[in-house]
Amino acid sequence: MASHTDFVDYIADQCSGAGEIVTKKMFGDYGIYCDGKIFGLICDDRFYLKPTEEGRALLRTEELRPPYEGAKDYFYIADVDDRDYLSALVRETCKALPAPKKRRRE
Repeated sequence: MASHTDFVDYIADQCSGAGEIVTKKMFGDYGIYCDGKIFGLICDDRFYLKPTEEGRALLRTEELRPPYEGAKDYFYIADVDDRDYLSALVRETCKALPAPKKRRRE
């Protein structure tokens, strides 16, 4: 089951306090980016955050699960209605993630 665009838009809006949020469709679901860094996935109308120690420190409840079969575990974020909480999680997670690699143009 793919994610519904209204849910994807809602998550992007809820995270918008962290920076410029962009979603990109990937294999029927979505990657979610902040200021050019991919920080999570939206799969089957569920929000998953890349695991970092900085993010872990802010989690209200920690639940690790793969967003799709064969994937590494991500933090599953069930509490998506608190905009300030999600923005803080995204902001701290992105601080810990490496800068995106520059793509070579051919």
